[in-house]
Amino acid sequence: MLDIRYITNNVEKVKQSAKEKGYHVDIDRLLELDVQRRQKMTAADELRERRNRHASAMKGGRPSPELIAEGRAIKEQVATAEAELAEVLEEYNALLAQVPNIIFDDVPLGGEEDSVELERVGATDQHPAAKDHLTYAQERDWVDFARGAKVAGAKFYYLKGDLALLEQALTQYAITFLVQKGFQFMTVPHMVNQRTMVGTGFAPRTSDQSDEYAIEGEDLSLIATAEIPLTGYHADEILDEDALPLFYAGLSPCYRREAGAAGKHTRGLFRVHQFNKVEMYAYTLPEQSQAVHEQLLAYEKELWDSLGVSYRVINIAAGDLGAPAAKKYDIEYWSPVDGAFRELTSCSNCTDFQTQNLNIRVRRRDGSIEPVHSLNGTAVSLARALVVVLESFQQPDGSIRVPEVLVPYLQGRSTL
Repeated sequence: MLDIRYITNNVEKVKQSAKEKGYHVDIDRLLELDVQRRQKMTAADELRERRNRHASAMKGGRPSPELIAEGRAIKEQVATAEAELAEVLEEYNALLAQVPNIIFDDVPLGGEEDSVELERVGATDQHPAAKDHLTYAQERDWVDFARGAKVAGAKFYYLKGDLALLEQALTQYAITFLVQKGFQFMTVPHMVNQRTMVGTGFAPRTSDQSDEYAIEGEDLSLIATAEIPLTGYHADEILDEDALPLFYAGLSPCYRREAGAAGKHTRGLFRVHQFNKVEMYAYTLPEQSQAVHEQLLAYEKELWDSLGVSYRVINIAAGDLGAPAAKKYDIEYWSPVDGAFRELTSCSNCTDFQTQNLNIRVRRRDGSIEPVHSLNGTAVSLARALVVVLESFQQPDGSIRVPEVLVPYLQGRSTL
């Protein structure tokens, strides 16, 4: 979340940024509640101090009836003050959690259609693939949505045979690629507590837009991305300035309720309730984060260049940014089946929005302490990557040409 002091000192900027992102937050009411919060905290603290002084006065002898009565009155006043403070804090915290991060000046304004294309790589004039990925995979008995639905529901699936092996090849290649770039590879918890979920900024615009699966009766939710537990990894810690930036690569399944989202491309494996993903994550000094953001994008581009995939890079418009991101790049691959660009990866600079929530700070060489910045980016979203390979590398004889960099991870096989 944003620091309330920043909001107080930059009211119009915060209001405008929230508006551009499509978040409807009553900033004026938040500032009123902040005044009330501070006043009621002061009043409660004064009453607690008075209670402590009174308790000291009652020690060492038999207190008078007047002193006992005064003690009861103070106790009631403290209880009333604390209840009033709790009521204000409930509304205050709820409003503060709704305020999204401030967008950078170079973020395009508008909705999804206003995102700006920055570059294109590779050809987009290929002949359409003979078959889409779902038809191709089902004919070879490589994917089974029917049995996935039988055991779990719609948009769950089994991968089988060569397609399951291809997923593992992509996973191992992505991990090797990132480790060679200096990332520390990590596996992560697949469930996190509410503090970590909310602290990471996975707060919907409205109550009916939640995309996460909560575990009933537990303070746990299934993760939608490894970004969430990787953000929580350093919660309540102070990092040394000389240790930054830190780069982590996380492998995890991702669980999302949005598989049938209205208006989204949902065919086959493109948008499902569960998929695996290799995620990039970085903690940086504030002055490093914009350069590291460009670095994460460069790694994404290099990885997909090495696979031989055609794509474009876009600067995401403000209205399509989530709450935590100050800026986000997407890479969209060219689908020869659809004759259109489809989302493949993204990388976001979340500045100190997440780290403020989770109390992740850095100690500077001069001894001062401040929040670090956090960034994340998709290396490979595996289900979607399978779509890309199946539709981009079909051969005239009906086989799939294996990208050269994946051959060593598929026992030397160059075709499937």
